[in-house]
Order: sequence, then C-alpha cells, then structure tokens
Amino acid sequence: MKLEIVTIGTELLLGHTVDTNAAELGRALAAAGAEITRRTTVADRPEAIRSAVAEALERTGFVLTTGGLGPTRDDMTKTVVAELFGKRLVTDAKLLADIEARFRRMGRPMPAINRTQAEVPEGACVLPNPRGTAPGLWIEDARGRVAVLLPGVPREMRGLLVEEVLPRLARRDAGGGAGPPHVVLSRSVRTTGVSESALAERIGEIEAEIAPLTLAYLPSTDGVDLRLTAWGLELGDAERRLAAAAARLKERAGEHCYGEDGADLAAVVLDALRKQRRRLGVAESCTGGMVAERITNIPGSSDTFIGGVVAYADVIKTAALKVPLETIAAHGAVSEETVRAMAEGAQRLFSVDATIAVTGIAGPGGGTPEKPVGTVWLAARVHTDTRALHRVFPGDRDEIRRRSAQAALDLLRRLLAPG
Repeated sequence: MKLEIVTIGTELLLGHTVDTNAAELGRALAAAGAEITRRTTVADRPEAIRSAVAEALERTGFVLTTGGLGPTRDDMTKTVVAELFGKRLVTDAKLLADIEARFRRMGRPMPAINRTQAEVPEGACVLPNPRGTAPGLWIEDARGRVAVLLPGVPREMRGLLVEEVLPRLARRDAGGGAGPPHVVLSRSVRTTGVSESALAERIGEIEAEIAPLTLAYLPSTDGVDLRLTAWGLELGDAERRLAAAAARLKERAGEHCYGEDGADLAAVVLDALRKQRRRLGVAESCTGGMVAERITNIPGSSDTFIGGVVAYADVIKTAALKVPLETIAAHGAVSEETVRAMAEGAQRLFSVDATIAVTGIAGPGGGTPEKPVGTVWLAARVHTDTRALHRVFPGDRDEIRRRSAQAALDLLRRLLAPG
C-alpha cells in the first residue's frame, strides 16, 4: 500500500513546533507495510490544504493528515476535505453526546464552538478519540480514494493511529490477497568517533551485497548511524536479511560500532563498568555536567555512578580536583596535562577506579590561533591507566558540548574494551 502524509499547521512551518507526528507516522506505517511516497507540510489555509490533499489523492489515492481538526476558525481540514470528496457536513448525535459528556466529567460547561467537532462528512467513519474532543475520520469514496484525518495533538494522534488506523490498514491489506503480510522494516548500526566519509571508506561498496536492502548514512552529533531498510518483504525474510546485513556492517565498522537501533552510549558504558565491577566518577569543565546527565538518564545508573564535579573555573580544578596550579600555569586549562590531572583528581575525590574528564573551549569566544573554538581535551582513566584524546569539534556551542560528552563516553568505552 502506497500513501502520502500531509501535516497541517502554520506553527510547523514557522518552526515553533517540531513535527514529531510525521516521524511517528513514518515509523508506524512502514512497520505496518505501507510505503510512504511523499510527506508534505502546509499552513492552516484552505487553499494550501486543498491543494496538498488533492494532489496526494491523485498520486496514490490514499492520504493521511494530521492537524486542523480543532474547534477554532483556523481548524479547516475537515471542511476542506469534505468539499474535495463532495460530501456535506452533518452533526453526529452520538459524537456530540460524547463530547458533552467529556466536558461534564471535567466539571466544565462545553463552549458552543465545540459543537463543530461533532460535524462529520456524510458517510465518514468516525474514529473515537478518548484522549480529546477531536475525533479521527476515515473518508472513502466510490473511486476507492481514502483520506484519514487525525488530530495534531501528538498523544491523541498516536492513540488513534495504534487503536484505529493500523488495525484498519491491516484488515485492508489482508483482503488484498493471500500469503503473509509484507513490511517496510529498518535496522540501524550505531557508530561514533569516525566521520561519515571515513566510515563509508571502511564499509566499502556493500550495497550490491545486501540488495534488495538499502543503506543510508545518518550523521549527527552523536556519530553516524547506518540505517538498513527492507522494502516490501515478507516479515521473516526481512528480519533475516537485516540481521545478516547488520552483522556485516558491524564487522566492517569495527571498534567504532557501539550498538544497534536505540542503543545509548552511556548505557553501553555503564554495562561494561558493571561487568568489570567498577564504579565511575566524572570531572567536567566545558560540558558543564552534560556527561553526568547522560549517565544519570539511564535507569539503574546509581549502582555504578558515584558522582561528578563541574570544575568550570580554574580554582575549582585546583581546589576540588587537586590539579597542580603550576600545571595550569604552564600548559593551560585546556591541555593534555590538565585533563589527565583532572581524571586522576576525580579518582581520588570519589574513591573510584574509573573516571572521565573533559576540558575545552565551547565558544563562541575564548579561542586562540593555537587553541581555536572547538578545541577539547578528553581523558578516561581505569585503575592506573589513563588515555587522553585531543579533538577540535565543529559546530556551535551546544554541538561542541554534545560532541564532547559523546566522545568522552566513547573514550572510556574503548578503554574498558577487552584486549
């Protein structure tokens, strides 16, 4: 089944709201075997909505929209789509009663404007929304064209998608022929500490070997994800092919690979520390506690993580971490000598055998020709073994700090690795 997605909302175009609905729809519909051929975002304007929906119906005959189903004047999706299908809006008595009952349960009178949410295109299937007042709608005409209208509130959209839309799609697909269902399924191999181009050289021209799967390189501040996708294969066949291809990618990525799909590097590091029965402390300067935040975001981290210190000013580096004043005077706060001393100081301070230390220049000011903005020194220490690493990261202040935290965790991961 091929379909298009149209997300509706001026706030999406202006960047005031991140379009998380489109991403969730993409993942869920692909897993259900639907192929999304196009995704469009338009403003809350009748002509824009009409054009996007009409063109999507012309191309695939199936469109799913989110947004524009509320009670206010800028919510026009239902009216526009009803006109496209040549259907008039009629009041659904049961739906109106349900909306009124919802307001009574909340102890509030229902504004008259909410009555419009009980108006539905004649002949449309109402998709009950227990999480809000805007129902979903499934509209189908004699030509077999389908428009599914879902609310824009993410929680409401998600509930209707899982409880109403996906089951209908499954039944629709099952009625189209015999045999097992086909899916669009993805699997990712996560890497860090290597650029996209360098990783591509390591992987080589693997596309022909893994066909009919496709491979995409997805760089971010955390690293590069290798996304494998099976298109329209039977579920068992897709899973077998994806597992085999992922194994090949992990082998070629080597030490840069730290997991699959939603793996979090902080969780990987904590698991390694637990297996070796080690406890962790951190010392941070430019990252301002970001490494500790990454670690404590992982449930159960308290059994391994002892604590951290944000040694932002030099006086804290010398007072709390006992970094020798002469070390900072001779080499600077951003140097290999200082970051090594920070790692050793954290080890003493927290009485642990594993530590991470970070110091750098996150910008936008503070750089020099010798140490430009983005210059970072990282250190990881396990027992008496310290490993230091120098990096010059690109990006703005936030990106530099995020890259630094990821690189620091990765440095400890590699130090903990056997062999």
